[in-house]
Amino acid sequence: MTITPPALSVFETLESEVRSYCRGWPAVFDRAQGCRLHDEDGHVYLDFFAGAGSLNYGHNNPVLKRALIDYIERDGITHGLDMATSAKRAFLESFQNVVLRPRDLPYKVMFPGPTGTNAVEAALKLARKVKGRESVVSFTNAFHGMSLGSLAVTGNAFKRAGAGIPLVHGTPMPFDNYFDGQVPDFLWFERLLEDQGSGLNKPAAVIVETVQGEGGVNVARPEWLRALAALCERQDMLLIVDDIQMGCGRTGGFFSFEEAGIVPDIVTLSKSISGYGLPMSLCLFKPELDIWEPGEHNGTFRGNNPAFVTAAAALDAYWADGQMEKQTLARGEQVENALLAIAAEETSSGMSFRGRGLVWGIEFSDKPRASAICARAFELGLLLETSGPESEVVKLLPALTVSPEELDEGLSILARCIRETA
Repeated sequence: MTITPPALSVFETLESEVRSYCRGWPAVFDRAQGCRLHDEDGHVYLDFFAGAGSLNYGHNNPVLKRALIDYIERDGITHGLDMATSAKRAFLESFQNVVLRPRDLPYKVMFPGPTGTNAVEAALKLARKVKGRESVVSFTNAFHGMSLGSLAVTGNAFKRAGAGIPLVHGTPMPFDNYFDGQVPDFLWFERLLEDQGSGLNKPAAVIVETVQGEGGVNVARPEWLRALAALCERQDMLLIVDDIQMGCGRTGGFFSFEEAGIVPDIVTLSKSISGYGLPMSLCLFKPELDIWEPGEHNGTFRGNNPAFVTAAAALDAYWADGQMEKQTLARGEQVENALLAIAAEETSSGMSFRGRGLVWGIEFSDKPRASAICARAFELGLLLETSGPESEVVKLLPALTVSPEELDEGLSILARCIRETA
C-alpha cells in the first residue's frame, strides 16, 4: 500500500518540537485492536512496537477492556492516592498469588508513581537510604528514564545532555561483552572496589537491565548476571534490576532475571504491569529494606485504580496457568528462525541480531540503514522502531499475544525492507 502523510498542522504548530515517534510514523491514528492500528484514512498497520513494550497483551485486549468497563460503569474509584481500595487489594492479592509466591519471591510492593522513571527514582533513593552512600553503578548503554536521578545512571549521551546540569553520583561500568570477550567479567569493576586509591566511592547499589532495550537490545548472559549478583553480595552493594521494559513476560518468564536464577534486592516494573497501557509502576524490594517513613516518598498519581483493575485481570488471565511463558518462548523461536533465514540471504556482511523471548534487535554496520528499514516498513504498513546509541538497531517488540500468522506477516515485510535497503 502507498501511504500519503496527512496534514498534521495542529501537531506541528501547537505541539512541542520534542515529539519523536510521530515523526517516523506520520499518520493520525484513530483506533486499535490486538496487533493492528488504524489511521483516520483507513490504512491498517501491524504493530511490532507495542507502545514501547507497554502493550504486551495487545491494543484494547478484550479481557482487560471488559474488566475496565465493568469497573468504570459501577463508579469504581478512579483516583485513590495511596488509600486502600478494593481495586488495589484485588491487584495485590493477584500479584502475590500469581507472581510472587510461585517464584518464592519475598518482595514488598511500593506504588511510586505512574511511570518507569518514578520507580527507578524510588529504587535509587531507597538504596541510598539503606546503605547511607551516594554512588550508584550503572552500565554502558543503559537506559533508566528521563528524570534527573534516572538520567545519572543512563548511558546515552544525547539524553544525558538534555538534563542541563551535571549528572552526579552515578558511575558507569562495562556491560556484558562490552570488550567482545577480551576482558574477564568485572575485572575493572572489582579492582576499583578493592583499590583504596581508585577514587571510586563505595557504591550503595548497582542498577542493571538484563536486556538493554533502548541501548540496542544487548542481552546479558545468565552467567554474567549471576557473577554480578555475587559481586554485589561480596561488596555489600544492593542489586537493582530495572525490569521496566523486559519484565511482565517480555523475555519469557514474568521477570527477565528468572532465567539467571538470581533474586535482586530491588526490582522496578512499569510498562505492561497495567496490561492495558494505563500508567502504573511498581518498586519491589526485600522486606528488610522497607525502612521508608510514612509519606517519605510520595506522589499524587500513584493510586491509578483503573490500572490496578486491568493489571489484576492480566495476571489472572495470562499468568495463572504458566502458558504465557511457553507461548512467548515459542514465538521467540519463530522470530529467531526468520532472522536466521534473512541473515542467510543478506548480501552484505554487516548484519547481526540478538534477543530473548519477544524482544529482538537487528544491527547494521551501515548505521543509517536501520532507520531506512523502519521508514520503508511504515510505508508497507509495519510499525518498527530503532534503538542503540546511534539508532543502528532495528528493534522488534510485538505483543506477546501476537499470532504465528501475524508474526510471519510482519517478518515477511521486514525481510522485504532489508532486501530493498541493501
